[in-house]
Amino acid sequence: MILVCFWAGVLAFYDFRWRTLPNWLTIGGAILFLGVRFVTGGVGSLTSGVAAGSVAGAFLLVPFLLRGAGGGDVKMLFAAGAMAGWSRLLLLLWYMSLAGLVLVIVMLAFKRVNGVRLKHYARCLVDWRYDRKTGAIALPPKDSARMRVPFSIAISVGLVLAMLKP
Repeated sequence: MILVCFWAGVLAFYDFRWRTLPNWLTIGGAILFLGVRFVTGGVGSLTSGVAAGSVAGAFLLVPFLLRGAGGGDVKMLFAAGAMAGWSRLLLLLWYMSLAGLVLVIVMLAFKRVNGVRLKHYARCLVDWRYDRKTGAIALPPKDSARMRVPFSIAISVGLVLAMLKP
C-alpha cells in the first residue's frame, strides 16, 4: 500500500506540475504491479491484473482517441487497474470518476482550467441549433496548459480509495 501511494503521489505531482506523465513511471508501474501480483498470487493473479488493467485502460480509450485524454493517463489507468485487479476494478473506476468530477469543478472554480471547450462540447451534445463549426473556430488551442486537467490526480485518488476497501 505504501508503494501504491508513493507511485500514485509522484505521478499526480508530476502531472500537476508539468502536465505530462513519463513512460518510465507509467509503464514501469504496470510492470512492477504485475510482477508483484505474479509473485504474491501466481498466474491467476497475474491474469486478473492484466485483464483488469486492459479494461481500465479501455475506459479512457475513447476520450484518448478524441484527444480528450492523454496517452499517459491511459497507461497510468492500465497500471492502476493491474494493481487493483478484478475484485476492485469497479471501485477504482467509480472513485476515479467521482474524483475527476470534483477535480474539474474545483479547477473551474479557481480558474485553473478554461471551461470554454467544456461549454462547447456540452452545447454540441444538447443544442441542435448550435453552429458547431463556428464554435470550434473560436476555441483556444488544445495544447494550452490551461486546457489540460491533470487527470492522474483522479486516478491516484481512485486507486488509493479502491485499495483501502477490504
